[in-house]
This record gives sequence, structure tokens and C-alpha cells, in this order.
Amino acid sequence: MASKKGVRLIITVECTECRSNPDKRTPGVSRYTTSKNRRNTTGRLEIKKYCPHCNKHTVYKEIK
Repeated sequence: MASKKGVRLIITVECTECRSNPDKRTPGVSRYTTSKNRRNTTGRLEIKKYCPHCNKHTVYKEIK
């Protein structure tokens, strides 16, 4: 199958508090995959999502 080069990219976002907080409910780093529009959002994406390791809503940043 040929892959077509579209405008939307699949990216991975990672919890910012999991990296720096040792007092979490469970060990590990929470990550989600999502897609973004390459033309409208040229910078790194930041969204608030639920982190099961921190047990609260935290800021997630796009990672490479």
C-alpha cells in the first residue's frame, strides 16, 4: 500500500508532571497518541489530559 503524505501528523504527547514528580500514585510516564494539523499548528502541541499515574488532569507536551 502506498502511503500518502497528508497534512495531519500522528504525534505523541507526554505528561510533564510524571517526569519530575517522585510522589506519584504509580511509577511510569503517561503518554497518549493524537494527530495534529501540520499547517495550522506548526509549534509543539500542549493539551490538558487525564494522567492515570498522577491521578489528575495535567499538561501534556508533544515529544519528538
